[in-house]
Amino acid sequence: MSYYAPALLLGSLFIIEAQSYPNGSCDNYTALNQPWRNYIFASTNFPGFPMNIDRLLTNQWNESDTPTRGNACPYYAACCAYPISIDVAYCSYGGFYVFRQIGSHADNYMGYVTSHSNCTSSSCGLFAECSTTSIGGCQCLSGYQIPAGHLPVNDSYGCQDINECVVTPNICGSYSNCTNLPGTYNCSCLDGFAPSNPALAFNPSTNPCTDINECLDPQKACGDYATCANTVGSHICTCFTGFEHDGPFDCQDIDECFNSTICGPECVCNNTPGSYNCTCLSGFKTTYQSKPSKTNPCLDIDECLNATICGPAAKCNNTYGSYICACLSGYQLTNPDVPASPLSPCIDINECVETPGVCGQNAVCTNVPGSFYCFCGKGYYASTGLVWKMDVTVCKNFESLLAEVAPQEGQSKQMSFLNQMNQQLLSNPNAVLPVGLVTNTLNAALAVSGITANQTQQSNTAQGTTGPEQQNGVTGTVVLSISERLVNALVNTTDGQTNSTIQTPIMDISWQVVDGKSTFMPSLKVSNNTMDIDLPAVARNNNGTASAVFLSINGMENLLGANLLPTDNNTEMFSDIVTATLPRINHTQLSEPVNFTLFHKRSAPEFALRTCVYWDNGGSEGNTRRWSEDGCWVSYTDDNYTVCSCSHLSTFALIMQTGKTDSQDDPFLDLVNNVCVIVGLVFLALAILTFLFCSWNPKINNTARLHLCICLFLSQLLLLLDYVFIHHKLACSIMAGLLHFLVVASFMWMLLEALQLHLLVRRLSKIQVIQREGLQKKYLYLIGYGIPLVIVAVSAAVRPGGYGGTTVCWLKPIYYFNWAVLGPVCVILAMNWILFCVTIWSLRPTLANMKSDVSQSKDTRLIIFKILAQFVILGCTWVLGLFQSTMVFKYLFIVLNSQQGTFLYIVHCLFNKEVRDEYRRWLGCPAKSSTQDSMKETPTVSEDLNRASEEKEKKKQPDK
Repeated sequence: MSYYAPALLLGSLFIIEAQSYPNGSCDNYTALNQPWRNYIFASTNFPGFPMNIDRLLTNQWNESDTPTRGNACPYYAACCAYPISIDVAYCSYGGFYVFRQIGSHADNYMGYVTSHSNCTSSSCGLFAECSTTSIGGCQCLSGYQIPAGHLPVNDSYGCQDINECVVTPNICGSYSNCTNLPGTYNCSCLDGFAPSNPALAFNPSTNPCTDINECLDPQKACGDYATCANTVGSHICTCFTGFEHDGPFDCQDIDECFNSTICGPECVCNNTPGSYNCTCLSGFKTTYQSKPSKTNPCLDIDECLNATICGPAAKCNNTYGSYICACLSGYQLTNPDVPASPLSPCIDINECVETPGVCGQNAVCTNVPGSFYCFCGKGYYASTGLVWKMDVTVCKNFESLLAEVAPQEGQSKQMSFLNQMNQQLLSNPNAVLPVGLVTNTLNAALAVSGITANQTQQSNTAQGTTGPEQQNGVTGTVVLSISERLVNALVNTTDGQTNSTIQTPIMDISWQVVDGKSTFMPSLKVSNNTMDIDLPAVARNNNGTASAVFLSINGMENLLGANLLPTDNNTEMFSDIVTATLPRINHTQLSEPVNFTLFHKRSAPEFALRTCVYWDNGGSEGNTRRWSEDGCWVSYTDDNYTVCSCSHLSTFALIMQTGKTDSQDDPFLDLVNNVCVIVGLVFLALAILTFLFCSWNPKINNTARLHLCICLFLSQLLLLLDYVFIHHKLACSIMAGLLHFLVVASFMWMLLEALQLHLLVRRLSKIQVIQREGLQKKYLYLIGYGIPLVIVAVSAAVRPGGYGGTTVCWLKPIYYFNWAVLGPVCVILAMNWILFCVTIWSLRPTLANMKSDVSQSKDTRLIIFKILAQFVILGCTWVLGLFQSTMVFKYLFIVLNSQQGTFLYIVHCLFNKEVRDEYRRWLGCPAKSSTQDSMKETPTVSEDLNRASEEKEKKKQPDK
């Protein structure tokens, strides 16, 4: 038992010290031959230990009286411990010894042992052998031992295998594996380890186990889809993203698509090595550009946003994940078995062919894409007007329709019919009508109004309107409104850029559609007349497309005659009446004028006035319907055509004006005019000579009077010779411009004369000595001729064709050009009136100081008379030119205006004493006394004022 210390080995060898044994020692002995008494056997852990029975043998001897005394000791740890004395005898016949213990041993654990004197293999049993070093002893084979607690028996020593791996831990060293074998053991390196030198055998001491670095070949260690990390005795494999372990060292792809919701709804998941792809199903797409996911789901695609997906004439209906194409009404599939698409487009159904007679009797069916139109044939008109109602509308002739019309009081049936037609067009402003319906409706309107294809002169037929309605332009205005709206209904801006024309015996229509990107300037032509318009600019102003329509109707002048132009001249329609409109446009403001080239109907007299006019329908009230020149002017003209420029669009024409040659002309008036002008020229010439050669007071400045007379003389002379230049266009224009300059200069010199008089009176009131009255000559010339020259130059630059005429070489009454004269004249007359009033007011205190002197009182009355007379001469006679409505005013104007020179001569020459004395000196006559001259012996106004100022100066002299 292991708890005894020190442990004693039973069966320890007794060392024999004596070899002589007494006789009889081998007899009557106790045989101690139990197998456990083998001296080689050593155990402290067997049943019955310690064997105390051997103590009973103390001092016993078996038939030996004289034993040889010897010493014995227990063999303990290779030492002899606790020695005792024994007597030993050799039994020769038995071949063994006997012994006797002398005295009691101090250790009761001692036992007696023996050895096999004749040891054989059967003596020791299985897995035991006779000891080669100790005679007679049995020992276990190498790797075997008697197990603890086992007591040998006679036939077996009881040897069992020794488990070295347990008995000696770590017997194989580190990182190794010990395997027990019968009688031995085996050492091997653990997995992940190998001998340091693989070429040599494993030895825990000289060639121990070391770690194997499996990651030197990562693909072999972990496969294709993992990373390798070496560890002691092993390694760690980490799978790539998207892979997972399928075994210790094998990474397999993760099928993310196994989760059906990973991509979200309406999506397909495609597994890839280490990842996956999500794609939307056909007909779906994500909101964002990233791939589909739960947060970026696939949504339905509205395929119908692509306008061409179904092809032309088809309607797209979006469905969940798809779409359906269906042909529009009036269209059918090219192939009924194939849905509508650009490759299988919808085609138009020709209803007129598939359903003959669909429109009824006397009607014409016109197929259009997706539909068809019905309209009545020639000579017929729809009973429901422009709106055709299937199975309701019938075609009737004009007589039947007019018979059914119930006109308002005071209105003809024809006008009522036209008004109804016009009202239908007004109620459908966005209607797009086919060509046949437009031409048929327009022919009906023209026939009812009295215009037919063969009609060139105004006539009242059975279908025609009444005379008064034609004369005041009412019928023409309604027909124009109908024609404009009808031709506008021809234009469909959704068709893109188009250029179309329609020609019939009674009308000619041309229209053009362009977009804002176009740079083409269209020129529309009807009946040899052309219209040039910057249509792309109009399109750009309307953010898209623009369209223009040009229309000419034969015989329209029968409804809108030239006599509707307000003028005193004879008028004649000199071109076709044309209409220009901009249909379906919100902003019709033109960036630049439109040019109309209108061809002449016949050769015109050289002196005829060609007037560009447009039809003014009088606005919404329609009170005044007439041809008007506002916004239109002649840009160029020759014998064949005239170019009219207009700042707006409407109905236009070229009207020729000629002077009146009928009984309204008054030959006696012309005779009176010529005689009065000649008389006035004579006195103007005398006044000019007098102002030039007469000796005047040095203080008197006659510059304004002189040049006033010169301008009046030249202007009246040109008017007298007007008939010489009237038939020469260039000479007439030059003469008109020169006459314009002279008339304005005459008024300007009148104003300067009034200004001179005012300055003289103003100085007189301040009691100043007048050395020279008024302004200096250089300022007078600059004002008197400079301002009229500027006015004429500006007028000629603004309207270069405004000079000329048909009856007189003067300013043409186009575009208010006559205000180039009326404006300056009105301003100067107003200033003359103001200066006259201011002058009279300035004289008031001066005249008050002259009441005590009778002679001065007479002079004062004379001064007032001359001032008043000069004002009448300089201004008031021209006022009569504004009132030429009656013959009395005409005669009065001719007489007074032509005698301005006469009045100026009388006031400034004959009433001047110095001038009369100068005349007598020239004629060699003696001068008359002052008493004979009476009132005629008075000086000019300037002289009177000079004398008054001198007298006032003398009266003040004593005070100095």
